[in-house]
Amino acid sequence: MSHSFKKTVLAITALVAFPLAAMAQVTFYENEGFSGQTYTTTRTVEDFARVGFNDRASSVIVTSSRWEVCEGTAYRDRCVVLRPGRYPSLAAMGLNDRVSSIRALGANARINDDRFAPLPPAPSVVLYENPDFSGRSFTADKSIADMGRYGFNDRASSAIVIGDMWEACEDNSFRGQCRILRQGRYPNLAAMGMQDRISSVRQMGLQAQVDDSRFAPVPAAVYDSRRRGEERLFTADVTNVRAVLGTPAQRCWMEREEVPSSQNQPNVGGAIVGGLLGGILGHQVGGGVGKDLATVGGVVAGAAIGSRAGSNNSAPSTRDVQRCENQPANARPAYWDVTYNFRGQEHQVQMTSAPGATITVNAQGEPRT
Repeated sequence: MSHSFKKTVLAITALVAFPLAAMAQVTFYENEGFSGQTYTTTRTVEDFARVGFNDRASSVIVTSSRWEVCEGTAYRDRCVVLRPGRYPSLAAMGLNDRVSSIRALGANARINDDRFAPLPPAPSVVLYENPDFSGRSFTADKSIADMGRYGFNDRASSAIVIGDMWEACEDNSFRGQCRILRQGRYPNLAAMGMQDRISSVRQMGLQAQVDDSRFAPVPAAVYDSRRRGEERLFTADVTNVRAVLGTPAQRCWMEREEVPSSQNQPNVGGAIVGGLLGGILGHQVGGGVGKDLATVGGVVAGAAIGSRAGSNNSAPSTRDVQRCENQPANARPAYWDVTYNFRGQEHQVQMTSAPGATITVNAQGEPRT
């Protein structure tokens, strides 16, 4: 083989190898659940302080390759290996706000099983028959092209999304109007015009590029309490429970009333504004460790409905009129503030149902179901 031919082969090999290496990608997020500021890299980073992201990461998406993530700079101190997937909480592996260096590992690198972080549970979307996560429910952990086959076509009124983005569509086979649901709680799908209209759902890929106009309104936070891999589970004693009632709300609806045609009525608009208070399952480790995932917010649904008076004929016309009434706070608590003790340290969690005398936690004291 001539020297010039060898050089040509080496050059071609380098051109092929470079894009393959560049495919390795990881994105860190400032907050749990893939929100807040982000930092994406395809290369080794010995010190996150140099890129302005030291000890700030709380969740991560590994698009490809395996990455070693370490507490100390230059891959020192405790390190874990992340496989491709979406990790909504670095607290689950004890690395919340502690990542200082990372590096991609080669495909042939030998890694002991105890170095891998637990794989996050499979992404899922839970659809509920009624608003506020009540009534019958259906859980999808894979694409469903026809909800009618499962007896849940056009029945969903609220939803909880965990672990990934899901596309929800009005028609079968992901056709018609579709909205992208991010991880979180959607107490009333009417807020996005999808109540009793979902006929198909599918998970979005790690590399999916989504236009902002396709997203549903930002959901309330949700805490993924499912068990991670084979992590050990423990029992913690509940020490205090406080029930929190929802705030009073105003219920509004539209009624159609008859309008005499002799009245030259201009266009009129109505607005429906509802406040919904939902319990949000979250967890805050005691002693200031981790971020508070337990928040309670309102969801405002707005709709403008107009009507126009008829022409100058004698037949009466109709128009939509808004009616409202005040409703007291629900007798049932919106959520429960729960304090529990694990290994001598107090933890707090907000739960959507009353706890028993104990709750199940992992080795870090995080709630598990």
